[in-house]
Amino acid sequence: MELFQKRVNEFPTPYTAVAAIKEGGTETKLSMLVMGLGNMLHKQAVKGALFLAAEVLYLAFMITNGFHCLAMLPSLGSIEQEEVWNEALQIYEYTQGDNSVLILLYGVATIMLSILMFFVWRESLKSAYQAECLDKEGKHVNTFGEDLRTLLHENVQKLLMTPPLVFIFGLTVLPLVFMICMAFTNYSKLDNHLVLFDWVGLENFRTLFDSSSILGSTFWSVLAWTIIWAFFATFTNYIFGMILAMVINRPGTKAKSFWRFCFVLSCAVPSFVSLLIMRTMLQPDGAVNVLLRNLGWIASDSSLPFFTDPLWAKVTIIVINIWVGVPYTLLQLTGVLQNIPGELYEAAKIDGANTVQIFSKITLPYMLYITTPYLIATFTGNVNNFNIIYLLSGGDPVTNLASTAGSTDLLVTWLYKLTIDKQYYNVGAVIGILTFVILAAVSLLAYRNSKSYKEEGGF
Repeated sequence: MELFQKRVNEFPTPYTAVAAIKEGGTETKLSMLVMGLGNMLHKQAVKGALFLAAEVLYLAFMITNGFHCLAMLPSLGSIEQEEVWNEALQIYEYTQGDNSVLILLYGVATIMLSILMFFVWRESLKSAYQAECLDKEGKHVNTFGEDLRTLLHENVQKLLMTPPLVFIFGLTVLPLVFMICMAFTNYSKLDNHLVLFDWVGLENFRTLFDSSSILGSTFWSVLAWTIIWAFFATFTNYIFGMILAMVINRPGTKAKSFWRFCFVLSCAVPSFVSLLIMRTMLQPDGAVNVLLRNLGWIASDSSLPFFTDPLWAKVTIIVINIWVGVPYTLLQLTGVLQNIPGELYEAAKIDGANTVQIFSKITLPYMLYITTPYLIATFTGNVNNFNIIYLLSGGDPVTNLASTAGSTDLLVTWLYKLTIDKQYYNVGAVIGILTFVILAAVSLLAYRNSKSYKEEGGF
């Protein structure tokens, strides 16, 4: 029992904010209001002064700007820009009105800053409680210089992780929250809501899900094509890449390195260059149609509708994607095939298994086990494959002039058109949210139900 108690005493006291509030002394509890007070009273004047300075700067910001930003957030502004005649200058002047974009951005930024400040406040409580406990126990309380030196040893994670977290908050979380908020407004050029707009709740979501409206019918058709495209783009590349990898990797194939080099050589050419060349070659007056006319395979006054017919355009894009993507799959699966233990094949042959049985029982399960995360990532990437659609077809052909999307537009290219070309920022934000939700749900469900997750380390 004494040994157990001795080992318990060796563990450091858990210095948490909750413990500071419940068990801390008066100076620690006062640190809830005056940050750094507990540190300054327990031999950590510099550290306490920094906490206090952070609090003063935060309060100064909130008093001068922060509370106004939060107060404007529910309304997003109401004062419109006005045109006023200046008698002295004999010209019209424009009075500055409210800008809902800036109001929303500053309001979200203020909330994010307040969240960061909460973590600083919690850290100050923990630090004050730790200094109080060490001082009362007669133990050494670190000076500011000693605390800095710990950042190179036991607290090195704080030194390395703080800058990335700040940039993540500023460059990822803040724009993401801003975009999510935008989905609940009427921020678009419709009815001139580009400068001054309002909250509309779930109205944008209802419009997009309503299949009887133009936007709704377009959304469901684009979503269906996006899923079809992602499925075929992922699995055609995987199947053809697997066949190539197995043919090249088989013992009877000669000059393996040469064949791999031939297929992998296309990876050295930037994909956008290849796509633009293919787009030019497949135009009505491009090299392919001209060659077919010269050979007499098509009439002299006609051309194959590679990008002018919806079905042809979709098939063409899938075929070109196979040519672009197979070399990458070939590289992935070649490494997997070369790492399958040869003893498995020898044992299967001794047991009388034929080629089909060996493939279905050994090769395919092993490849799927290893490459399931790669397949999920590829599927996700194909859903958001902006380059191949935009560079090949631009989303065309457009068969419905009332629609804002073409026959080959994916959700991501449609989002681009809605925001950049049409200035329907609110609908674009909704599509961005829905794309994220769909991808997150499909990826998580697929991965958690795969053998790569359930039987980790099984092979």
